[in-house]
Amino acid sequence: MNDSFELEIKHLIVDALMLKTVKAEQVDSMAPLFGGTGLWLDSIDALELAMAIGKRYQVKFSSDDRANRETFACVRSLATYVAGMRTDAAVGATT
Repeated sequence: MNDSFELEIKHLIVDALMLKTVKAEQVDSMAPLFGGTGLWLDSIDALELAMAIGKRYQVKFSSDDRANRETFACVRSLATYVAGMRTDAAVGATT
């Protein structure tokens, strides 16, 4: 995964969720986004983050998608998913 894209996702998280006490550069790419460690995000944060990602990258998430738990596990998994979906969309648009 591209470190600069992970940093871009970190900035999106910090900005979209208005995390005033967190700097994007301080976020560990492998730290859990939800639960008792990491950023301590909750389900409302997940919804807001999914909307922000959709708006910026035109990537959609399904509320009943079981893969969401893995996708939103940490910054790295989220960045990998978004990058993959953008690549798939670009390939689909050119065929």
